[in-house]
Amino acid sequence: MIRKDTKLQLEGMRCAACARRVEKTVKQLEGVISISVNFATEKAVVTYNPHKISLSAICEAIEKIEYKVTDNNRFDEYKARKQKEINTLFTKFTVSACFAVPLLYIAMAPMINIVSLPFPAILVPMHHPLVYALLQLVLVVPIIGVGYKFYTAGFRYMIQRSPNMDSLIATGTGAAFIYSVYNTIQIANGHKDAVESLYFETAGVIITLILLGKLMEAISKGRTGEAIKKLMGITPKTAIVLQNDTEKEIPIDEIKIGDIIVVKPGVRIPVDGTVTDGYTAIDESMLTGESTPVDKKAGDVVYAASLNTVGVIWFKAEKIGNDTAVAHIIKLVEDAQNSKASIVKLTDTVSGYFVPIVCVIAFLSGIAWFFGTGGDLKFALTIFISVLVIACPCALGLATPTAIMVATGKGAENGIFIKSGEALETVHKIDTVVFDKTGTITEGKPVVTDIIGGFDVLKYAASVEKLSEHPLASAIVNEADELYPVTDFYSVTGMGVQANVNGKTVKVGHAGFVGVEQQYGESFAEHGKTPLFVSVDGHYKGLIAVADVVKPSSSAAIETLHKMGIEVVMITGDSEKTAAAIAKQVGINKVFAEVLPQDKSSEIKKLQETGRKVAMVGDGINDAPALTQADIGIAIGSGTDVAIESADIVLMHSDLMDVPMAIHLSKQTVRNIRQNLFWAFGYNILGIPIAAGALFLFGGPLINPMFAAAAMSLSSVSVIINALRLKNINLK
Repeated sequence: MIRKDTKLQLEGMRCAACARRVEKTVKQLEGVISISVNFATEKAVVTYNPHKISLSAICEAIEKIEYKVTDNNRFDEYKARKQKEINTLFTKFTVSACFAVPLLYIAMAPMINIVSLPFPAILVPMHHPLVYALLQLVLVVPIIGVGYKFYTAGFRYMIQRSPNMDSLIATGTGAAFIYSVYNTIQIANGHKDAVESLYFETAGVIITLILLGKLMEAISKGRTGEAIKKLMGITPKTAIVLQNDTEKEIPIDEIKIGDIIVVKPGVRIPVDGTVTDGYTAIDESMLTGESTPVDKKAGDVVYAASLNTVGVIWFKAEKIGNDTAVAHIIKLVEDAQNSKASIVKLTDTVSGYFVPIVCVIAFLSGIAWFFGTGGDLKFALTIFISVLVIACPCALGLATPTAIMVATGKGAENGIFIKSGEALETVHKIDTVVFDKTGTITEGKPVVTDIIGGFDVLKYAASVEKLSEHPLASAIVNEADELYPVTDFYSVTGMGVQANVNGKTVKVGHAGFVGVEQQYGESFAEHGKTPLFVSVDGHYKGLIAVADVVKPSSSAAIETLHKMGIEVVMITGDSEKTAAAIAKQVGINKVFAEVLPQDKSSEIKKLQETGRKVAMVGDGINDAPALTQADIGIAIGSGTDVAIESADIVLMHSDLMDVPMAIHLSKQTVRNIRQNLFWAFGYNILGIPIAAGALFLFGGPLINPMFAAAAMSLSSVSVIINALRLKNINLK
């Protein structure tokens, strides 16, 4: 089956029920394979068969149910849209509050007997009931006006049999308003007792409180996306391109592959490419985490968003737009924030069915109390409104995606890129971590560790190895400061190299090739080092030990994992002796040595069959199957593209201490999600029975609809504030 994935930015979603409505509508389209809508990020990830349905048809179906599909890939557009939303909500809340405060005072002041509040005689309810009622009506109308979307959207969705949060608010406050207008007419007709059945302030204050909750929600949701905004914001908007030997500044979107770009000191690299001329040092800390600038010359690769520090360089553009390294990082973060873990899907399902169930509960509660009180409409209406208002499922819909957004952003800030919400949820269950050796525990490139026989031995050996293509040769050459002229070079495959150096025959290689006893190098081999022997004119002069050295952070990371109660395993294709030496050095007790690349995934599977939850950490193409087989695949950022694509988590700093950091982040996130769900469910589970009059049956108080609205708003705010605490956890 042909599959295509696309990401859509949505506008107009007002609660978790809206997200479910979009999912339900799009899933019914022929050719759509799957859709996942994230209410917190307002994005939909759609998988479809392009031969059966077009993207425009999907967008049209979404817009038919009153949601807008927009393009907000650019940082400035995204920021402008979110700020406009916040500004609009702030204006609406301000207007609403300006009318709600005097409305509440006028409605409540005559009822407060504890203190004597100043109150105009013309407004005393029992003396001038019609003036009292009409003034409240005048004050509540502007509030309903600024909150008109609750009614237009809420009643429309009810007619379409897809009630959402707006439906609850519209029904509750609408009933209060209409009942109050009816009683105002009754007052005008001479029924003064109807003044006690006015609910104008209930409708006005509920809308005001909900607008406040919406405003705080919008501000908080904007903050959770800061990681992506920072990444998007560091890429320059323009670049200087060399055209016909003339420098021309153009927007970054107009750069084409093959363009020669000039970058001066203090300017960030606009796109990925290869240096053609010039020399400089570039700060790549945003990609690698290393604070020391990296020297760049002709032939070296440069990356978008990295900072040119000293010199001027010219480079050829090779990766532009969404193909750059920084764009790929942004995609990883966005994908993680848009994906849904199983716990998110569960809460989305609950939220989707929650609204119609609440409507039924509210209606039945109101009817039951109406007949139970002998026809007391005022009492029944209070119950009806309170149940509708307190049960809004916003907090439930925000509980999990908000925590995942903050956590993935926190990880991204620390160079830990988690590709999915499911991965973030799974990591905390890991009880076994399997490390590849070369390039993961070790640096991945050999260096000289020991020289026996003095620096003359090094110069002789390096002079000969200069002409060798063996992987260990470069380590010896890089160690030497001076080389001798060489003639008559030849190589014996698998044994060593030989050449004439300053008229002397120099051999470098295995003990047998040089003509010395093997035991001379045994102590080095036991420590995971490769000894290369050197002879001059047939006389043994010394040896040079070369090894792939352990990364500075490896031992500390493994020790930390052990303290967390996690078993650590090393897997490698190296000999048992070399593997054992490295394992001993870093504190690993269990080793799988001499494992062929195709067998690494089999070893992971064997561990899983014993009931272990396994994370595989690797960097090479040969690690890709094992990374995929593991419950969680973790790739080293300096590794191959294949390994990175196969993994669930990418460690951009290539620092193994990030492995326990990722596990710690996952544990804190899952804990935070559970806290959020507790608060979200807690408000509804406790609030609905209280609003329905459960306490009143046993002589307790009856909840006022205004307090119900305040509780509903506080539930959403408390969930978001709790999720934002993840920004402050110390991953170090």
